[in-house]
Amino acid sequence: MKDGRKNRSKPPMKNITINIPNLFDKNIKFLMAKKIVASRSDAVRRALKEFLDREYGSNLDLLGFFDIEEEIQ
Repeated sequence: MKDGRKNRSKPPMKNITINIPNLFDKNIKFLMAKKIVASRSDAVRRALKEFLDREYGSNLDLLGFFDIEEEIQ
């Protein structure tokens, strides 16, 4: 490829709309400015992954979830 990136397929994504408090948005913008997250979507995906890992941990397999870490990267 021209830019040197590997040719790999992206996982299928579902577009959703959420409403968040202004304070959350300000904090996400701060994280974006510091290059900690690439976008709002990235921030929400990371937060959701952390929540699922923390709340359900190893039970994700039992609940029928796939390995989220592999899909996001």
